[in-house]
Parts: sequence; structure tokens; C-alpha cells
Amino acid sequence: EVQLVESGGGLVQAGGSLRLSCAASGFGPDDYAISWFRQAPGKEREGVACMTTVRNGPTYYADSVKGRFTISSDNAKNTVYLQMNSLKPEDTAVYYCAAVISLPDICYSDYPLYNYWGQGTQVTVSS
Repeated sequence: EVQLVESGGGLVQAGGSLRLSCAASGFGPDDYAISWFRQAPGKEREGVACMTTVRNGPTYYADSVKGRFTISSDNAKNTVYLQMNSLKPEDTAVYYCAAVISLPDICYSDYPLYNYWGQGTQVTVSS
């Protein structure tokens, strides 16, 4: 059974940085898409960044975070990271790590397609 545990959220001032971590376990031999989603109060859950478990595979970002956020992984630690720089108040949300078995190098932006989810971590950016 795949398990995902997020950490690293917190309160930061606008312009600051945070790094979220997603510790993963239980992956089988298939390729997986691993994404970070976020959900602000009263808003729909949106995809932020995605990568696959294929070595040196591509990464994908929402337009709203391109150039500011970076998704990466440390395979030795089975951990996926989301480095968030130049944070803005509109980045305030609960951030979730999610995974789904996928075709090689295929990422999905629609959250209903993901069947493994972490518990979420709160990120609050003050102005």
C-alpha cells in the first residue's frame, strides 16, 4: 500500500521560501506520477507541480508557480520535495502530495485521477 506523508509547511512572509517534503513508501515496480496539489479555502484543489518516477523524467508546473517552485526527488530517501521561493499571499493553501500509477513520463493535472494522497500540510504566506 502506497503511503505519503507531507511535512515542511508553516507561516512565512511574502517573498520568503519553504521546502515541502513528501515521504513515500509502498511503491511497486510500475511508473508513478507524483504531484503536489493545493487547496485554498473556498477554492477547488489545483495541481501545482508534477514529476514521474522515471529517472531524469520531465517536470510540469502550473503557470502560477513557474519560475518560483521546483519539484525534485531524492530516491535514496524515497522523498519528493517542493521548493517554494518568492512566495505570495495567494500561495496560501493546504498542500497535498499525491501519486498514481501512470504511463512513463505522463503526468496528470486532474486531482480525481490520483488515488494515493497524503494528509496535507498548511502553508500560510503573510503580506
